[in-house]
Amino acid sequence: MTKKMMALLIAAALCAWPVSQAQAAKKGSLQVKGSDTMVNLVQAWAEEYMAKNPSFIAVTGGGSGTGLAALINGTCDIAMSSREIKAKERALAEAKGIYPKEFKVALDGLAVIVHPDNPVTGLTTDQLAGIFTGRTRDWKEIGGNPGRIVILSREVNSGTHLYFKEHVLRKGDASSREEFSPDALLLPSSQAIADEVAQNKGAIGYYGMGYISPRQKALKVAPSEGAEAVAPTVDNVVSGAYPISRPLFIYTNGKPEGDTKLFMDYILSPEGQAVVEKIDFVPIVK
Repeated sequence: MTKKMMALLIAAALCAWPVSQAQAAKKGSLQVKGSDTMVNLVQAWAEEYMAKNPSFIAVTGGGSGTGLAALINGTCDIAMSSREIKAKERALAEAKGIYPKEFKVALDGLAVIVHPDNPVTGLTTDQLAGIFTGRTRDWKEIGGNPGRIVILSREVNSGTHLYFKEHVLRKGDASSREEFSPDALLLPSSQAIADEVAQNKGAIGYYGMGYISPRQKALKVAPSEGAEAVAPTVDNVVSGAYPISRPLFIYTNGKPEGDTKLFMDYILSPEGQAVVEKIDFVPIVK
């Protein structure tokens, strides 16, 4: 892990930069809130942008649902989300005079991770569904050493949690009612999952691939039995070969204006998209 990435992770763990009343009031001040998956990326955008523009951008996590709720309640300028806004959220927003505008700003692959000493190197999406619903309980059932599988998941307000449930547990079937095992440990952030897997040899979890480090092992994933298992890499996400990938979004209140527009223009520029690649996500603009 680079020193810059470590600094970003520390910033994310602290959740936000300190915001004085003077900073919050000055011109160019923006409040950004939401997806923990996106915190490191948006923090990097903010740092690069502020280095060249007189402004102050505060970035905090809490989950996609938390960010969208803040936008709806008028307590942030920009919401980060690793899922699309729900119809009921949009309806609630519009009832309050808020009109969320969606921007796709990057692509992400969800890495499934285990302890580096775990001998398992790859699984199918069916095997993952079996594990995370609790039907598969012991590593020996899927080629690992005997021992109880410890399931780690993000909390329910996380867009990452929702995406994994809909696309891995439910396989995109809107009529499915599959749920995470009641034994799953729900953790508040992607970094918390990374830390737990790094010290628990029986654990399995998932996070945005920007969090991948040598302290965890990212499994290869196959879309079906007999298909090739592929690693969560930028090339595999771009090509569509990696089966657990998704877009990342930013929402603003209506068409961005003023300082929000300037920051959004930077994010979607070639310069801003170059930052996406540096943080190990996948740019949408080259």
